[in-house]
Amino acid sequence: MPDQKSAIRTDAAPAPAHTFSQGVRKGPMLQVAGQGPMDPELGRYIALGDVKGQTLRTLENVRAILEAGGASVEDVIMFRVYLTAREDFAAMNEAYGEFVAEHVPSGVLPARTTVFTGLPHAEMLVEIDALAVVSEVSR
Repeated sequence: MPDQKSAIRTDAAPAPAHTFSQGVRKGPMLQVAGQGPMDPELGRYIALGDVKGQTLRTLENVRAILEAGGASVEDVIMFRVYLTAREDFAAMNEAYGEFVAEHVPSGVLPARTTVFTGLPHAEMLVEIDALAVVSEVSR
């Protein structure tokens, strides 16, 4: 049944620490839960104090969940970025730009919202979630 809702799970991204799924897919829609800069192999936050390094790790975690759900970064229509400090915007944006340039070959960039807020763990400078529409090519 193509419209059945299913949880997405991969060991290539950190396990969810709370009562939610890494991602949820229903039909062609795939929502990736907010990810942070945790290294799934080490089981700890990385690049402490380095928003660029944390952004790249966070986006790799998002990418792993997208791929586990049958999508790619190319299929993302919206990223939401949550930063703890306004002064980190330029470094985050630089890392984000490098990542999408590498993983969105069409050049049609996803939409994005950036919000400044508190995050659940003091080590986290950034959290990112994504909404994708899975294309037939990605399946």
